[in-house]
Amino acid sequence: MTPSGSGLRVDLVSIFPAYFDVLDLSLAGKARTQGLLDVRVHDLRSFTHDRHRTVDDSPYGGGAGMVMKPEPWGEAIDSVLADGPEGRTVLVVPTPSGVPFTQDAAADLAGADRIVVACGRYEGIDQRVIDHYASLEQVEVREVSLGDYVLNGGEVAALAVVEAVARLLPGFMGNAASLSEESHGDAGLLEYPVYTKPASWRGHDVPAVLLSGDHARIAAWRHAQAVRRTAQRRPDLLPPSHDVPALDGADPGTAEWRPAVRADAGEVLTLQRACWMDEAQANDALDIPPLQESYDEVVAGLTTYTTWVLRVAGRLVGSVRAHSEPDGTWFVGRLMVAPDLRGHGLGRWMLERIEELAPPEAPGFALITGAGSEANLRRYRRAGYRPDRPDRPADDPRAVRLAKRRR
Repeated sequence: MTPSGSGLRVDLVSIFPAYFDVLDLSLAGKARTQGLLDVRVHDLRSFTHDRHRTVDDSPYGGGAGMVMKPEPWGEAIDSVLADGPEGRTVLVVPTPSGVPFTQDAAADLAGADRIVVACGRYEGIDQRVIDHYASLEQVEVREVSLGDYVLNGGEVAALAVVEAVARLLPGFMGNAASLSEESHGDAGLLEYPVYTKPASWRGHDVPAVLLSGDHARIAAWRHAQAVRRTAQRRPDLLPPSHDVPALDGADPGTAEWRPAVRADAGEVLTLQRACWMDEAQANDALDIPPLQESYDEVVAGLTTYTTWVLRVAGRLVGSVRAHSEPDGTWFVGRLMVAPDLRGHGLGRWMLERIEELAPPEAPGFALITGAGSEANLRRYRRAGYRPDRPDRPADDPRAVRLAKRRR
């Protein structure tokens, strides 16, 4: 395809130039036709000078595999740089040892005037090539990785980089608003589940809220589902929990709300015994199960439930867990706040967060507290919880089961 216009210039250098024929297809091909994207592919072997067109040799220091030689790479990149637009130029080198390629990185590259992608093979490109171009003022060098795995070469990564960058160019997407709602968009969350017609398929129904026509409820549901999906699949993407209620003398930037791990078990056990001793006193019940649990039982609970912990300035100050009951109700348990920090709203904050993690099909929420725990009963009442149906009592007559329908 012959590029037209003066859009983002992308030069791809590879020993397999035909690999990039797919860029003639779909939106990328349309963008090239419209001049939004100017892609040029270069065969590295064209810059060799022996009859075998050699691009690799054995590694210094020994070891398996071959290393791509610096001479053809130097000639190829020099030639590419000598021909093209002025302005910001970024040399991208896909490599398993690079920094993770993210949506933010794609957005940054979309602001460049030119991207050159060096597609290595074998054991990689001689390090001196990267070092040389990194020393030049007119070139930025980015070594990037698609993930924690190894590919046969940089071509697959190059295609991913080109597509991720190109779709951010003005005019590339038909509906630019979709960029902000998709995974890794403006909110930094994974995208919520999406559905289309028919409303029922193989026994699976579209969530009723999406059929309601209530745009505010739909927006709230989508945000909650995006938070839940991100928390379950990519908790590292969740923003810092700066909206944690203020604690005296604590910097809100030190708050950390994340899934529990085994290393948290000791502190969770300590917190659990401190919190449930108060419950025992309020309900005259020293046989409350949390007081009897061992360290190993706490560890097992962290893995069999959806369990989250709240840390502030490194200290574990709260924890809560939940699981789905047979009818789909999202049952919340072990909601705990350090005794010296009660009254700051941490419990209510954690309750709201764990409710957000409920599966979309959950009809509502339930929890159990002591019948004599008047403070807890008041707090849960303010959060919308009411005594559950008479046919669903708590197992212990000294406890009461509370429930709340999902809005």
